Amino acid sequence: MSKKPNDTINSTAWPFLEARRLFTKLEGKIPKKGYVLFETGYGPSGLPHIGTFGEVMRTSMVRRAFEAICDIPTKLICFSDDMDGLRKVPMNIPEPESLEIDLNLPLTQVRDPFGEYPSFAHYNNAKLREFLDRYEFSYDFVSSTDYYKSGYFDETLLKILGSFDQIMDIMLPSLGTERQASYSPFMPISKKSGHVLQVPTEEINLKKGTLIYKELDGEKVETEVTGGNVKLQWKPDWAMRWCALDVDYEMHGKDLIPSADLGKKICKVLSHKSPNLYNYELFLDEKGQKISKSKGNGLSMADWLTYAEPNSLGLFMYQKPKTAKRLFFDVIPKTVDEYHQHLKNFSNQSAEERFKNPVWHIHSGKPPRSDLIIPFSMLLNLVSASGASNKDTLWGFIEKYVENISPISHPGLDLAVNYAITYYKDFVQPKKVFRAPDEREREAFGDLCVALASCDKNSTAEELQQIVYKVGVDNGFVPLKQWFKAIYEVLLGESQGPRFGGFVAIYGIGKTVALIKKALNGELINN
Repeated sequence: MSKKPNDTINSTAWPFLEARRLFTKLEGKIPKKGYVLFETGYGPSGLPHIGTFGEVMRTSMVRRAFEAICDIPTKLICFSDDMDGLRKVPMNIPEPESLEIDLNLPLTQVRDPFGEYPSFAHYNNAKLREFLDRYEFSYDFVSSTDYYKSGYFDETLLKILGSFDQIMDIMLPSLGTERQASYSPFMPISKKSGHVLQVPTEEINLKKGTLIYKELDGEKVETEVTGGNVKLQWKPDWAMRWCALDVDYEMHGKDLIPSADLGKKICKVLSHKSPNLYNYELFLDEKGQKISKSKGNGLSMADWLTYAEPNSLGLFMYQKPKTAKRLFFDVIPKTVDEYHQHLKNFSNQSAEERFKNPVWHIHSGKPPRSDLIIPFSMLLNLVSASGASNKDTLWGFIEKYVENISPISHPGLDLAVNYAITYYKDFVQPKKVFRAPDEREREAFGDLCVALASCDKNSTAEELQQIVYKVGVDNGFVPLKQWFKAIYEVLLGESQGPRFGGFVAIYGIGKTVALIKKALNGELINN
């Protein structure tokens, strides 16, 4: 049965482009299994990092776009490769040396260093699901161990055994000379040690569905390839899943393009179509290095959620997936403000514009209204100037700036206040460096004190901004950004800052004048 696409949606947003590409490949037909299958996969050999979450988020965006352009049923699975062996102990866990004894065991047999779950894989799987559920993703979680042991993969594993030589011909050219000598797509689960063994296959018996391998002590052992007695190397395993599950769409990092190409070749050998694939650029830490779950570098999902609301992370994942991006703490304030600006724009946009708005994709076409009437970056500067260590102090400034407002009436703003205080204490305050003004700047700050002190206390942010501009111009600052840079460095201890008129309006004219006088007296530097 064919389904017609919704031709009213012509958005060029990348999730819609991907959705239409998939629809075209399917020729508008419902697959035999009754739905289109989107897959994401991860290996629980370390704590789930934010890149794993990003893959689920982005895949869900394509899924939502696909559901918007047609009525073909869809399904998303998050596949955990938890039967793989632990090859390296991650460093970002308690007492990592305690896992040394579990090296090469299936991840579902490796002890949980946190002491909360039956295994390390169970712990990592639970943590990932916890974050996915917090975002209310619609997905089915699939355990590799469960599917291998239940026999779900048996039929495809026997096909791979029957195509052993062809798959070896595909895989061996991609390996180094030393690895070629020991490689087999099948990794037996040792009957003696329980380890996932990376050893050559000595013989195969297609009739019995078995292979013979040597244990590490040299003994030859025959084992079935079905029933969870073997685990595939991850590249053939990836292709095997595409075939066994009949996956229609999957994303992967740019670094896995060669592996995906091998997987497509294996699918062809198994007479099965490979899914539509989409490769994205990698996330980098503050040093420009690839984020790794074993290193624990870069941001974790828990990190982001400590300093910002969850949906702001969705915006970061939406933006430019084909561009490598630094994923570190300093991206959070800007991303939060951009997210709320997109929310505010949405209500006044046309249908076509809304389909291009990231919040449509983050919220399945139904984004909430933003009540963040003060930008997150401005809240950080208010915390900085006021020395506020609790939200009541910060709310005192906000309530003077906006009438009839409270944490109850603006819960989103209230959350942002808490986040801003936490972020400031951890990242802004330790890096603040105040400087003394030079002679020209000192004279300009003196003029600014006089100008502000003579202002009506009800002056608007724009009126105050014009006063700041005029003082800068009158004191010969060309370009004016030199004046604002001086304001930020002398008064806030930072090289960048908010629109200063808005800051004065919220912080208060009198308090701003007092802040300037402190700076001129050297009190900010001394503190």
